[in-house]
Amino acid sequence: MIRFKNYVKAGSLEEAYTLNQKKSSAIGGGMMWMKMQKRMRMTLVDLVGLGLDGIEETEEEFSIGAMCSLRQLEIHEGLNEYFGGIFKECTRSIVGIQFRNGATVGGSVFGRFGFSDIITCLLALDTYVELYQGGLVSLEEFCRMKQDRDILVRIRIKKDGRQAAYGSQRIAKTDFPQIACCVAKKGDQVYVSIGARPGLAEVVALKKTEDSGLEELAKKASDSFRYGTNMRGSADYRKHLAEVYTRRLLAGLHKEEK
Repeated sequence: MIRFKNYVKAGSLEEAYTLNQKKSSAIGGGMMWMKMQKRMRMTLVDLVGLGLDGIEETEEEFSIGAMCSLRQLEIHEGLNEYFGGIFKECTRSIVGIQFRNGATVGGSVFGRFGFSDIITCLLALDTYVELYQGGLVSLEEFCRMKQDRDILVRIRIKKDGRQAAYGSQRIAKTDFPQIACCVAKKGDQVYVSIGARPGLAEVVALKKTEDSGLEELAKKASDSFRYGTNMRGSADYRKHLAEVYTRRLLAGLHKEEK
């Protein structure tokens, strides 16, 4: 288990950022994965008192604080109503309710874990990451950035009218996914995000034409990604799953339009 010599409840983002510039310091999110490390660090910086644990909705966007729990994301009526229940779907198999009450959105996104259902889901939407020093950057760009010592403040999801659906394949209900897939549709534009490949999720944007069927779109999407092999599945199996889930989710969205 990870251990710290000092605990600091940050009084401001500026204080938290300053403390976090030391390599011996760490920002504490939900501590659900960090606590499993076997090491000693100097200072744990806690953002719990900075009002970053809520979800705000405006006419233009949803703003999700970094300290918002995955359970809050799972049961938020506004998010699930607007995006067709994808946040309930993408969180329900993450270990259990007790775990989701502790794990935070900021920790899940900033960690950029390859198995992340949360990042896979968010990538298919018009999502931005608000960093204390780095400002507002798209989640897609953020996922390509090297990890640094900046602080993730909020996740912002634009209300741009996308319809979305999410699905994942697991060996066991609460295991890490073998593949994770989110599909969003806006007009003739289709966004497909594939995670647990087993690398970090990526997204591809495709244009749906009158001649392009769902099977063709699904194959084109699955061909856009690279897949790897680990104990949970082979690269070929993951690619097959990606195509199957993409086709199923596209079909579901197509039915909703009728």
